[in-house]
Amino acid sequence: MSKFARTVSEFLAARPQYTRDVSKLHGYIDLVVDWEAAHGLVLRAPKIEEAAGKENDWLHASLVPAPVALAPSPIPRVEFEKVVLLQPILNQLFDRISRDHEFLNSTLESLGTSDEFTFRVYQMYLRQRALGVKKPGVIGIHRSDYLTDAPLGNENGLRAKQVEFNTIAASFASLSSIVGNLHMYLLERTGYEGVLEKGEINREQIPENESLTSIGDGIATGFGLYGNKDALVVMVVQPNERNVYDQRFVEARLWENHRIKVVRLTFAEIHDRCTVGSDNRLHLDGNKEVAVAYYRSGYAPTDFPSDKEWEGRWLVEKSRAISVPNLAYHLAGCKKIQQVLAQPGIVERFVSDQETASLVRECFVGLYPLDGSAEGQKAYESALADPDKYVVKPQRYNTYGQDIPRLMNRISAEERKGYILMDLIRAPGFENVLLRNGQLFALEVVSELGIYGVWVSDADGNAIVNKHGGHLLRTKASDVFEGGVAAGFAVIDSPLLV
Repeated sequence: MSKFARTVSEFLAARPQYTRDVSKLHGYIDLVVDWEAAHGLVLRAPKIEEAAGKENDWLHASLVPAPVALAPSPIPRVEFEKVVLLQPILNQLFDRISRDHEFLNSTLESLGTSDEFTFRVYQMYLRQRALGVKKPGVIGIHRSDYLTDAPLGNENGLRAKQVEFNTIAASFASLSSIVGNLHMYLLERTGYEGVLEKGEINREQIPENESLTSIGDGIATGFGLYGNKDALVVMVVQPNERNVYDQRFVEARLWENHRIKVVRLTFAEIHDRCTVGSDNRLHLDGNKEVAVAYYRSGYAPTDFPSDKEWEGRWLVEKSRAISVPNLAYHLAGCKKIQQVLAQPGIVERFVSDQETASLVRECFVGLYPLDGSAEGQKAYESALADPDKYVVKPQRYNTYGQDIPRLMNRISAEERKGYILMDLIRAPGFENVLLRNGQLFALEVVSELGIYGVWVSDADGNAIVNKHGGHLLRTKASDVFEGGVAAGFAVIDSPLLV
């Protein structure tokens, strides 16, 4: 076997084997839960409806340990290092996409009104462009997500394949870094006695993770372009947010290392408390200037239950304040752009170097339209005939397997324009132990790797920061398709490089 796994069989053989008998692991529960509490690896507890009433408000700030994998999950080192090196290339690619109005316009116009949410963001983008709004810079906080594809019968097919590229509200950067520290602590403290049945885990297999600091530092660099050191950063959040402490670490980094104040507001609160003056500057409560609006909300229709939230976002977008992401970045991350980018010649529109363009394309799987074109009709028929080979992707929450024909038969041809079809990535299962709500579960799992990216450029588009910003590993039961931690589908993990 080579030093690092390069083939499917080498990867499968290099993985350690963890126990399935959780009865002998109960000593780990208190050890892990207490370590999480001591290091801020926590979520806000679900709202307790029966505790309603002013005297019980404190209950709504109760904390619970974040769901985690007890031990790190294996990822091919060669592929991990490849996508880390790829991230700055993708950062620049998506910045160029965001600046190509002709490409954005032609691609998103093809959707019509089939995706009402994306359509409204697109209309706001056109409105902003017509006004000629000038911003002092661009800040991009991205995450590119991958699954390890290990196709049967193709020994040399071991590849990290891109699931999606997130340009808005990429979460869990802070907690992800802390989980890596947890796994290193458990390795050194316990040697994973009782967990590890076969193979070994070495400290150097758990990579360093800068995601705890990279997001705050990137925002601080962009903040400096605004030109008012006394201005604020507004972190735009969802009402009743549970993933508060992941966000608070970014806030703490901005204050403790850069002396930048952060205020948390919802879009509705921005509408009620913010104004844009004749100088096009955004002010909170009349006298506090806002330099940056960092969105940890705004990625789904549910974040805009009324026109009030849309109007709150428009206040930010029409002002001089730097929004993270800006409207063009938000649109560049939509699923239709992902599908069109995979077409022949499109990456090359933005990346002139052929070797670099090939590196980008290598991480793509098959992506197809579901519109009225000949290609879209062919994809539609394939999805009906062999649904287990595909994923149907709207802007939010995917459809898999035998649920695909039911979806296709329910929606109209016009509505199908808002969906794309993607080849299913077949990640190999692995036995791990998950800790959630104080209980241990031994399950076959799959892991999705996210690589954070940080981009900052000035008003003329000159890059100031372009780097990878650490990583996230989300692990879920292999029979669960969706991968969100906050939504209850997955746990936070760290990669074990093999």
